[in-house]
Amino acid sequence: MRVAWLSISLESAHAWIPDAPEPPSSVDREDHRLTNAKMLMGRAMITARGAVADRLVYHLVNAVQPEEPEICEQLECPEDCSGRHETSHIDCGPDAIFDDLLEYGVSIDEPGPAPLPPQFAALFAPRPEEPTPLFPGLEEQAAAALPRLGIDPGDPEVLLSAAAAGLAAEALLNEPLDALRAAPGGPDAGDVFAQGVDLYRRARKALVAARDGGPERLGAFTAVASDLDLPWAGGSRFTLRAASGPVADFVRNIEEQVWITEELMRRQGWRDALLHRAFTAVFKATHHFGMPGWPAVVDAAMKRFASLDRLSAPPELADLGAVEAALLQEPDRLGVNALGWLVRHAVLG
Repeated sequence: MRVAWLSISLESAHAWIPDAPEPPSSVDREDHRLTNAKMLMGRAMITARGAVADRLVYHLVNAVQPEEPEICEQLECPEDCSGRHETSHIDCGPDAIFDDLLEYGVSIDEPGPAPLPPQFAALFAPRPEEPTPLFPGLEEQAAAALPRLGIDPGDPEVLLSAAAAGLAAEALLNEPLDALRAAPGGPDAGDVFAQGVDLYRRARKALVAARDGGPERLGAFTAVASDLDLPWAGGSRFTLRAASGPVADFVRNIEEQVWITEELMRRQGWRDALLHRAFTAVFKATHHFGMPGWPAVVDAAMKRFASLDRLSAPPELADLGAVEAALLQEPDRLGVNALGWLVRHAVLG
């Protein structure tokens, strides 16, 4: 009865699980992470049902046959056999039970030999192979090169910010983006600038989550950076789905670059993944928002901006102090029109 009630409780709990909440707009309904979660739940219930059915079947078999049946002598059961047969002692029970149950539509796989105790199994287990490093010697290379490039690898916050800037740069500063911008309806300079700032923040958050919860947490960055329907940052109306360029190549590049960072974390650890992306930043995004040199970039930009004729500038650029504060803290707050004007007038270099 306890097993029967357990079965009822399992089925009730499974049926009473509330419907999953609607995924955010940045997640495709066919997203493999959501699909996998549903599949794992289904597999767990199949396993639970099988275990309950297995136990009930043997309970019924034992309940209807007398103790110490004659078949024990035929099968050479141990002397202390009580005639109570379980799947773990199938050598002590009638093998024909499987055929008999099959006649009634109950199919149970015959169990193999009992597993070795863990302490003995460990003696025969093959020694796990160390994964081959993707980028060996990163620590030594970083210590020698990054300080000369303006990155202190010993400062955790600086290293994290540089890695986030590098990951954001990999998502945007590439050939697929160039092709998108050249195509009709592609993003303009303001769209790209604002999106780069937003992706930097998301990359930084995802990298911290990956440190605490594993490399798979970088999937949150991928979901947003490659979303087809999510408008880009800074009030942009551009979406990847509306683009006429090679969107598939753009998305594939993001997935590949994030996979490299995830795999590097698995093989060499979180810090090596940050060092690798910091190298990306110094070569691809030296003047990116979030890099140590960004305040100097803003200072030089404001000097150029102050010397320009600003009559044609968007109203968001009227207050120089507010513009400088926004550039230092949240450039996308200025909006894509203002950022586009700054880029077109070479204010930001």
